[in-house]
Amino acid sequence: MDSNGDGVGDLPGITARLEHLKDAGIGATWLSPIFLSPMVDFGYDITDYTAIQPEYGTMADFEALLAEAKRLGIKIILDFVPNHTSDQCDWFRRSVAREHPYTDYYVWQDGRVDPSASNGTRLPPNNWQSVFYGSAWTLHPERGQYYLHQFTAQQPDLNFRNPAVVEEMREVLRFWLRKGVAGFRIDAVNHLFEAEGFPDEPETGTDRDPLSYGFTHHIYTKDLLEDYDMVYQWRELLDDWTREHGGDSRIIMTEAYANITFTMRYFHEDDEVNETHPRAGSHMPFNFLLITDLNRDSTAQDFVFTVQKWLTYMPREGATANWVLGNHDQPRVGTRYGAERIDALHTLLLTLPGIAVTYYGEEIGMVDNPDAIGSGGDAVSGGGDAFIVFSRDPERTPFQWDDTPNAGFSSGPTTWLPVHPNYRELNLAAQRNAGRSHYKTYQALVALRAHETFRKGSIQLVPYSSSIIVYVRELQGSDTFVVVINLAGADRTVDVASVFPRLSSELTVASSGSRSNYRTGDIVQSERLVVGGYDGLVLRSMPLTSR
Repeated sequence: MDSNGDGVGDLPGITARLEHLKDAGIGATWLSPIFLSPMVDFGYDITDYTAIQPEYGTMADFEALLAEAKRLGIKIILDFVPNHTSDQCDWFRRSVAREHPYTDYYVWQDGRVDPSASNGTRLPPNNWQSVFYGSAWTLHPERGQYYLHQFTAQQPDLNFRNPAVVEEMREVLRFWLRKGVAGFRIDAVNHLFEAEGFPDEPETGTDRDPLSYGFTHHIYTKDLLEDYDMVYQWRELLDDWTREHGGDSRIIMTEAYANITFTMRYFHEDDEVNETHPRAGSHMPFNFLLITDLNRDSTAQDFVFTVQKWLTYMPREGATANWVLGNHDQPRVGTRYGAERIDALHTLLLTLPGIAVTYYGEEIGMVDNPDAIGSGGDAVSGGGDAFIVFSRDPERTPFQWDDTPNAGFSSGPTTWLPVHPNYRELNLAAQRNAGRSHYKTYQALVALRAHETFRKGSIQLVPYSSSIIVYVRELQGSDTFVVVINLAGADRTVDVASVFPRLSSELTVASSGSRSNYRTGDIVQSERLVVGGYDGLVLRSMPLTSR
């Protein structure tokens, strides 16, 4: 929400709209970076970790946001970006000048002599690539050395092998803890450390472009053991803070696009490394499987396999599952899976065990706006065809509050990205007033999550057919729920009793999609349940002790 008409969302705007999160049943919200930045990469290029970006407001505005969130019972989580800073950061300027103690705050290398040149021309130190294409090294003319940047050239990587850098980051965490934040989402955490010696990475053999990120296996720039150790250190800092100052645990959420074995290490230290007291790590290593492993062509078997994959690999102790259906780097749910499946996918997300993560706008079924491409938002993707393919602007457009100009997001003439033209029909106000809507389905599912069966109960999933997912949530002495999701557009008849014989013959509808033939409170037969196309149903059975 934009509070001053400049077209950009800001902290006072968020504060003014926190009631919406409360109304939706949200208990915590994570803010993308709000720190001082030249905005090359949407604030993920930070100039000052303890200053607020002026277009977002002031520190007083942030403190007011915290106070209002506390009043509403909503926790505020900040985006912590430790891997790199902006090249406009004072630390980097001083490092370029070799000013003590900043000389080695970043990763500097001389580079290699070009064997084909006679004038001593130097080449990048190795074959490492940037995630955003091109060499991960840029020669700085003033310092006369190459600096590492695993993302854009304006985002130089910090040197976490320097204890002074580690302490700087610890002090950043302490600064915001003193302000009263509830925790941190740690960005690109598996990029923190690089292999000493800076060896070339092995080629994949599948991508022949040496400047493409897919050209090499990133065994020396990602997922190093030191990355996990740093997370364990930060968790210790947060736990110590909680013990000293009281209140709820301050949490860590970690972002790492990695294989599942590597991802699970973020929960805590390997039991085989420390059998008696393994060090705790991330409360929430983000589970991106619903994004990376599934799409609109996925079958019920694919969905069940993907959910079970996370639950199978997750540690039995000291871990809580989490499910991320969308975020600011991926096309929206309705775009990836089809708008017709939005309610069904929310039924899945909000009835699985653990923590559910919703990207803003998904609760009302917003979809990508292709008109946003090239409008000035995503600077990191460059231009041309690559920009069109990789631009993240379509999923980042303003929230659609109502059918007034700019969807009620801003009173100004324009917005930082164009509002989706469907806002006149698809907006929060319309969905709140409608008898049934994506938003009301979402609200009902969030409220249902408070039931002790969903908070503490077991889960058993079965692919009933290629298009029907069924699973039961059970807890001794409490209501049993069965969830049925139809991925297909046609009606399907399901014999739920044949899959879960202990269910009662009659089930009560606890939640249904916004276009479902069923309504809350309807009675259905477990042996012959007709599920409408793309519907997601939550059905209540009698407690186990009653059968």
